Amino acid sequence: MVQRHSSGDASTSPSLARATASKELDEQARKNIPGKNRGKRKADPSSSQDSELERVFLWDLDETIIIFHSLLTGSYAQKYGKDPTLVIGSGLSMEEMIFEVADTHLFFNDLEECDQVHIEDVASDDNGQDLSNYNFSTDGFSGSGSTANHGSSVGVQGGVDWMQLVVKRWLSVSDLPRSAGNTRVVFLPGLLSPQKREALQRLRTDIEVLTDSWLETALKSLLLIQSRKNCVNILITTTQLVPALAKVLLYGLGEVFPIENIYSATKIGKESCFERIVSRFGKKVTYVVIGDGRDEEVAAKQHNMPFWRITNHADLVSLHQALELDFL
Repeated sequence: MVQRHSSGDASTSPSLARATASKELDEQARKNIPGKNRGKRKADPSSSQDSELERVFLWDLDETIIIFHSLLTGSYAQKYGKDPTLVIGSGLSMEEMIFEVADTHLFFNDLEECDQVHIEDVASDDNGQDLSNYNFSTDGFSGSGSTANHGSSVGVQGGVDWMQLVVKRWLSVSDLPRSAGNTRVVFLPGLLSPQKREALQRLRTDIEVLTDSWLETALKSLLLIQSRKNCVNILITTTQLVPALAKVLLYGLGEVFPIENIYSATKIGKESCFERIVSRFGKKVTYVVIGDGRDEEVAAKQHNMPFWRITNHADLVSLHQALELDFL
């Protein structure tokens, strides 16, 4: 099995033990994940407003919008003179929640080695089956690991029947926000227990204090862009797609990143992700890349896109000021 890291950089992420998902979020919650009235869908849908777009903002996630990986490594504590025990502990607690939600509600145990770039990548294999009463826990799927149940009726790993069960899981993940009547990655009743919600809120508050309101500062720019009818926010992360969706859920970013505007570059790299997005929105719009890493900077240069580097709070503040003054 691949070593799990909810940040995208497996080469530098620490090897961290992950707590087993809480009994409060038990297997029963996975049996009837919403998928009612789901018809077949086209891949990479673009809204009717896409034709009116003038500017597309391509955002990195970790260390740009949220502080996560540097919490786990302790580098944030070292850089800003914070208590390393508190910083690393907060990072570990958030990592545990991310994988708990990913495993319990988003099938990450099953999909970890069946990663996708975009939620609609399996749309062409959608047979339109209503999954609202589908019982995933008894369909014989045994994941992508080496312990595959060769005696099951679903066939060998990678076979047609096996892949159809993978598709069902991805479609169910896609249907999670749609069951709320929209495509926002938001919490549905029962996704977290009241106790877990309270714990999450406390943890997010603690992290905001430790990071001097980093997320709140980034959100000012995200919300300003969202308020413009001719602009859109797109998320491109090197986190695998399922944990990325869990991060969007837990950090409350669903209002600015609908599920169809979230891409994972884990499989294909950021440059190829940029190509997909240009193919989706066209070459007439202006693209602005916002991030902290070399990958997005190089990809931006390859596509002749302006790049706004985020390395500290001042960069986030300057970004917001530039947006307010319509420089971006």
